[in-house]
Amino acid sequence: MKTMLAAILLLSTLSSARALTIDVFHTSDVHGWYTARPAKWDKENSTRTIGGFPALAALADADKNPHILLDSGDTFQGTPEGSLTKGMATVKLMNQLGYSAVEVGNHDYDYAEPNLRNLVAASSFTWLGANVYVKATGERADYLKPYVIIERAGRRIAVIGLAGRHTSTSTFPAYVKHLEFRDEPAEAARWTAEVKKLNPDAIIILAHVGFGGDVYGTTDISTWTFTAAQTANGTLPIARGAKGANVVIGGHNHVGLTHGYFDKESSTLIAESYFGLTEVSKISLQFDDKTGKFTGATDEIVPLWTDKTGEDPAVAATIKGFTTEVDKEMGKVIGESAVDLGFSTRTLDSDIGNWFTDAMRRQAGTDAAFQNSAGIRSDLKKGPVRLRDIFQVMPFENTLVKLTMTGKQLADLMTDNLRGGRSKLQVSGLKITFRNSPRGPADVTILHNGKPVGPEDKLTVATNNYLTTGGTGGKAFTEAGTTEDTMRPIRDLLIKDIGENPVKAAPEGGRITQLE
Repeated sequence: MKTMLAAILLLSTLSSARALTIDVFHTSDVHGWYTARPAKWDKENSTRTIGGFPALAALADADKNPHILLDSGDTFQGTPEGSLTKGMATVKLMNQLGYSAVEVGNHDYDYAEPNLRNLVAASSFTWLGANVYVKATGERADYLKPYVIIERAGRRIAVIGLAGRHTSTSTFPAYVKHLEFRDEPAEAARWTAEVKKLNPDAIIILAHVGFGGDVYGTTDISTWTFTAAQTANGTLPIARGAKGANVVIGGHNHVGLTHGYFDKESSTLIAESYFGLTEVSKISLQFDDKTGKFTGATDEIVPLWTDKTGEDPAVAATIKGFTTEVDKEMGKVIGESAVDLGFSTRTLDSDIGNWFTDAMRRQAGTDAAFQNSAGIRSDLKKGPVRLRDIFQVMPFENTLVKLTMTGKQLADLMTDNLRGGRSKLQVSGLKITFRNSPRGPADVTILHNGKPVGPEDKLTVATNNYLTTGGTGGKAFTEAGTTEDTMRPIRDLLIKDIGENPVKAAPEGGRITQLE
């Protein structure tokens, strides 16, 4: 009897100890990548499979601590399964996994607000957006909540959500022109103060913005000395403005912070979880065993290697249900490439960007073509090219626009889009050189057919309707002399072009050059 009683007490003690660590599994920028795929970008593990909701479900189910699933937005736009279901596949999967909250991302508006409302209505989790307001009334958007209180193991975790101010231009601007996305640090301060009145045991902020400045890939920033840009924008000023949030988890920039970053000034842990559901952040919230008070948090990026996590068969079955139907169309071979076309080590132009814009220019019959670099979402691999491949390269519903622009307007365009040794535009038909200066790019020169383009010279240009209607980096397009939206989807033109022009070699590179 005594032995049994001791065993019961021991189990009770262990259970109580486990309950005082609550794990948060965080995803962001899933962009419709629901399933595992070979890690072709990893030379040491190129044939291992990584990622997907079945792997995440298996990882979370194996966790010995109580856990919460959260996401920072851009949930579906990126694959045929995501795009063709307009996000409903994502909602179905997140419902199945038991997500508690999702912060709205800019690309969650890509099929306009009525579609987002449909997604919200079908969700068993809460969509957040504390700083999203209707301009005409000054009221918050009624389909988004400012925060949610989640109860786990006797603890109450408040989760506040903040959309990025960039949303006004980083989705199709016409879809959100009636909305105001207010200052993130100011709104963080307002809603953290409001939530504190409810006496939660911990406060988390989900934000669809990332760490400010030039942070790329999966990175350890624990020893960095931050630049002015990194302290002026992004999740760091949100943490410092909130005055009381314990964890701020970002997104949008497709960055992963290896072990997060603890900001001593705000006593806040800052985390980001990469993109494409290849990795997740596991954030452990710790509470004092006796008092129950929050004592701290730790963070680690966890790769979803399927040979380590396993895969949940029920979640895999759900995905197979809608993938099978999509594959009937998306598996069709439409062209061929003799080489890999990827995001090369060049930071200004890339093989995939050069092919993309060359195809646009061929189909448009213009002197030049431009595509926003961030709008190219995947590479093309050597071999048969399937319809799915083009959908993943170009998941957006943009149409091709023809313009007539002067040399000065083109130089202004490039000046606006060359930052930090990177180009926000990919280009065809032109050679561009520039010098860096403390104020940004200088001495921008443009060559067409080997000849300098003068300020008053006019060229015909092809681009997309996102850039010509207020999208990020497209200001110069709005000043063009003539503009014609052809209403032809760019994806359809890419499909047509690769059928007519199989890729036999990588397009000529070095189209944008920084001079010493």
